Amino acid sequence: MPQTVDFWFDPACPWAWMASRWIDEVARHRDVDVRWHVMSLSVVNEGRELSPSYRREMDAAWGPVRVLVAAAEAHGDGVLKPLYDAMGSRRHPGGRTDAEAIVAESLAEVGLPAALAAAATTDEHDAALRASTAAAQALVGDDVGTPVVAIDGVGFFGPVVTPAPRGERALAMFDGLALMTSVPGFYELKRSRTSGPVFDDGGPA
Repeated sequence: MPQTVDFWFDPACPWAWMASRWIDEVARHRDVDVRWHVMSLSVVNEGRELSPSYRREMDAAWGPVRVLVAAAEAHGDGVLKPLYDAMGSRRHPGGRTDAEAIVAESLAEVGLPAALAAAATTDEHDAALRASTAAAQALVGDDVGTPVVAIDGVGFFGPVVTPAPRGERALAMFDGLALMTSVPGFYELKRSRTSGPVFDDGGPA
């Protein structure tokens, strides 16, 4: 039986993007069933004291996640990954911040209706967005961000890694995470970051 991997992401998060490239590499070589879910950092940070710059980022981050949820509700969860890939490639390795244009171009790339972009400025889909975010928090707690990765129902915040591992390194890291999920009572392993995200989307090693 394939291992079930649940992956929660916010397209605004560069670390989720890095981890998603890693799990893509794993999926090329391992029998895994990857299920993609939206987790809103804007929801996570509601009511928290944030720096002015990060508050602006969180205010802007509502739009893309709302569009992702609206697209999934209208066209099925299968559109989440290609739409995330289209958004993320523009924002992260592409270095762009023009959210409205990114959403419009990404919808067109995936072949979804342009009208879905209107979801960015309405709370019509926020109940589903909050429920998806809460599902991740139920696994790992409410003091974390994205990504959240669960293997066969046991989840952790992370991995936070740069650059995204490829080839045997990617598989070894997955095996290590799978081992940790199998150990009852294992909760946390962490060290301070000394590097920002290094984007390398050149394909598998």
